[in-house]
Amino acid sequence: MRSNEDLRYIEQAIGLARRGMSDNEGGPFGTVIVKEGKVIATGNNKVLSTNDPTAHAEIVAIRQASQFLNSFQLTGCTIYTSCEPCPMCLGAIYWARPDRIVYACTRQDAAAIGFDDDFIYKEMVSPISHRKIPMHQWGRENGLEVFRDWQEKQDKTPY
Repeated sequence: MRSNEDLRYIEQAIGLARRGMSDNEGGPFGTVIVKEGKVIATGNNKVLSTNDPTAHAEIVAIRQASQFLNSFQLTGCTIYTSCEPCPMCLGAIYWARPDRIVYACTRQDAAAIGFDDDFIYKEMVSPISHRKIPMHQWGRENGLEVFRDWQEKQDKTPY
């Protein structure tokens, strides 16, 4: 489902990637979020300028779009990004529930210039006991108490 509109927004995302990179804000990644034919949010990678490892272009744009829409859902939106989203960004995108994602470069293209997320994809399917960063479970009963409280909460907003 390619269109001139898709090309226009992908070019805008690529432009944001170039500008952020040139301004030394972070890696060469940019994102545009569109709803009903209008740009509602943009972002470029700001990991270096903010010292925030989560400040990827998609995350920056999702936060901006959510504020603009006053909603944690991006229903009806398309996310245009200069590169296939990394595992963190893909998770955030799925939580935001946009209608679709359009991307320019692949994760293999990103790996070729030093942004290799393949180890994260492998870690996600590895048993917890085999992961590179040790994980330990502790305090489950106390944690489950909060979960039970959530289940019984009468005024919760499900998401």
